[in-house]
Amino acid sequence: MLLSLKHNFLFVHIAKTGGTSVRAALSRYRYQGPWGVPLFLADKLDQMSGHRIGAKFPRHAKAIAAREMLPAEVYDKLFKFVFVRNPWDLQVSSFFHIRKERPHVLEGVDTFEQFVRLKFDPEREWNYMLDTSKELQRDYVTDMSGQLIIDFMGHYESLQEDFDSVCDRIGIPRVALPHRRKAEGRDDYRRYYTDETAGIVEAHYRPDIEMFGYRFDAPAPSGRQGDAEGM
Repeated sequence: MLLSLKHNFLFVHIAKTGGTSVRAALSRYRYQGPWGVPLFLADKLDQMSGHRIGAKFPRHAKAIAAREMLPAEVYDKLFKFVFVRNPWDLQVSSFFHIRKERPHVLEGVDTFEQFVRLKFDPEREWNYMLDTSKELQRDYVTDMSGQLIIDFMGHYESLQEDFDSVCDRIGIPRVALPHRRKAEGRDDYRRYYTDETAGIVEAHYRPDIEMFGYRFDAPAPSGRQGDAEGM
């Protein structure tokens, strides 16, 4: 999550949706304005304490955390935005990420099909890497009653175009995003699936699929303004 009180925006960062590039482009605005120094000090104190004092929003905090912690008049005037990603594509990205960064988690797992079966097995033991990456993207942008509490949803599939719209909305110059991280030689995500594994992912992420308009074989919709009634 990245907050700018000077430019009145809040970026809700869902993992593996291009957010690292967005953060890199927006970080220069983080500590501007009269609240810049207190925000900077809070961030540094939180880091020095090993994140024990809760003085900053975690990188992947949900929008509801900001709404609960910020004064209502501050939260309401912020332009709150997020980027989401096709759930089937997201699982392929998750597979390669965990295999690279935490290979011990996937010990004995050689294929993507095995990964999907393990990850969504309700009988397995809890695992931080597997279970945190199972979270619904919807939960990052809604309140406890399921109402949308952000203003704009961009898509990983149209990241630059939708980010340009964000820049226009918050009144900052457009900037080309850094190249998204991509694994060398990775195929189209659809090639990794069987009908059965595609169905497993669809069943788990049905709320995301319905809210964000994704389909297994269809292109993603363009960025859209938040509209709780229309979702």
